[in-house]
Amino acid sequence: MVQVLISGGTGLVGKALCNKLQAKAYDVAILSRHKNTNSPYKCFYWNPNEDKIDSEAIASSDYIIHLAGANIAEKRWTPQRKKIILESRIQSAKLIFDEVQKQQKNLKAFISASAVGYYGSITSEQIFSEGDKAANDFLGRTCQQWEEAANQFNELGIRTTILRTGLVLNKQGGALSKMIIPVKLGLASALGNGKQYLPWIHIDDLCEIYIKAIEDNTMKGAYNAVAPEHQTNLSFTQTLAQVLKKPFWFPNIPTFLIKSLLGEMSELLLTGSRISASKLLSTGFTYKFPKLDKALVNLLEKD
Repeated sequence: MVQVLISGGTGLVGKALCNKLQAKAYDVAILSRHKNTNSPYKCFYWNPNEDKIDSEAIASSDYIIHLAGANIAEKRWTPQRKKIILESRIQSAKLIFDEVQKQQKNLKAFISASAVGYYGSITSEQIFSEGDKAANDFLGRTCQQWEEAANQFNELGIRTTILRTGLVLNKQGGALSKMIIPVKLGLASALGNGKQYLPWIHIDDLCEIYIKAIEDNTMKGAYNAVAPEHQTNLSFTQTLAQVLKKPFWFPNIPTFLIKSLLGEMSELLLTGSRISASKLLSTGFTYKFPKLDKALVNLLEKD
């Protein structure tokens, strides 16, 4: 049986991906900082801060999917928090790389998460594709170094795939569960000017992209893991209100208020550009939820 090792396997994407892989008869294992975890999957201990990893985790794996990293939207971006966000991604990838290199392990592929933040915290009319350069801001630099850590595996002759992900829609936690709260209260409103784009993807489609990255040997390099449909913050919120059968509230929530509450992290809500899905589509991947309204109905239809 083919074994897939997942870092970040207890997170939002990790849990859903583990379930889908198991359903497809893959042998699933996760890396965990807790030696006595209640996970239904095989667990191997690791601690990137202490440079520790169970060597058997690497020895027994055919594929590694690297999702580990501190939640970028969990806390305000203080200098210390920024350091944690960056180092949690770089150190963990380096630890895996060092062990793979030490064992001379011939992995079939190394697949890493990244984010559309690679293109920066801006709103423009440009449609960004994988060939565009990383932005010179916190998100851009973080994603660039994140991807550089993943691309080390190319040096070992291991097929390396990077998925730059947008907002993941999943009712079980994550951003959507927070976004629906004001809408259900009848207070749906756009943020800032509402013109910023909001690249998104349904959790099921994202998991299927990871599985395709395992099974399709031609998938190498970076791919934008976003839905092909472009939505602004305004149109996204309007669609969400419509699906939940709630009124859309005006005026917009002022930019200054969001910045005062969140500081620099407000960039996540107030900026955003269109991201191309053309490269992924060229692989033959078919989205189950290419349209936002259908994605939201699927996730929220029982509400």
